[in-house]
Amino acid sequence: MNKLPTEKRAQILQMLCEGSSMRSISRVADVSLNTVTKLLVDAGSACAAFHNATVRNVQSKRVQCDEIWSFAYAKAKNVPSAKAAPIGSGDVWTWTAIDADTKLIISWLIGDRDASAASDFIADLKPRLANRVQLTTDGHKAYLNAVSEAFGADGIDYGMLVKIYGSDPQAQKRYSPAKLIGIDKDLILGSPDLAHVSTSFVERQNLTMRMSMRRFTRLTNAFSKKLENHYHALSLYFVWYNFIKQHKTLRMTPAMAAGLVSSPMEMSDIVTLIDQREGPAKKRGPYKKRVIAA
Repeated sequence: MNKLPTEKRAQILQMLCEGSSMRSISRVADVSLNTVTKLLVDAGSACAAFHNATVRNVQSKRVQCDEIWSFAYAKAKNVPSAKAAPIGSGDVWTWTAIDADTKLIISWLIGDRDASAASDFIADLKPRLANRVQLTTDGHKAYLNAVSEAFGADGIDYGMLVKIYGSDPQAQKRYSPAKLIGIDKDLILGSPDLAHVSTSFVERQNLTMRMSMRRFTRLTNAFSKKLENHYHALSLYFVWYNFIKQHKTLRMTPAMAAGLVSSPMEMSDIVTLIDQREGPAKKRGPYKKRVIAA
């Protein structure tokens, strides 16, 4: 079984996390597009398992949650008329929960923007926390039942930040939303501190996602063609963001700031995770020449 050197695989993974497209990576690294795709799938599987096992017992004070939109293969309105659209095509929402102090991505989920996805997302967040936290979300109503079911009435201090937008006569001609004219801070559960009812950090992290993953770039053809590859790209990104990328204001990685690790990881460590997950390479069997009948 032939494998690329560790340095070459680490280079490809680093470029995937720095916003390069898969075809540009194949040209720069001088490998086939299929090689880049397979490495993304392998890295995504390994990183998802690593995040699930490692990001546990997080000592946090303030957590912010939000959802970011993207799509796979085609936008939802275009899926019915799309040719051979695979399963999972359409709008894709990525739910994220970030620690406001350490900038650690504690939990994430890919799905729809409905009550079922909200319940699964919050249910995954709760067991990763080691203590009572103050939680802030946007005004999406699906959070209300999800948070109360997961934490109960006395298990969390929960505030909701509701943005108020003005009317815009040119709304149909603009890509950006209408002008923000105000916000409301609603106290939902417990006793949240109004001064910290904010989604600024998680929304800034959404921007980092759009800049770091080519498939999140708006108004281009760099969108995900398959939902599975979208999932793997996010799995790789969140481990890179938490354990490898050093935050400028923290001067360390979010995982170090949260006390999960004592030193930053490198891309070569993700390559090691891939190899450990695959196990020892198997010897290739004898080559059998194909006989083509005349």
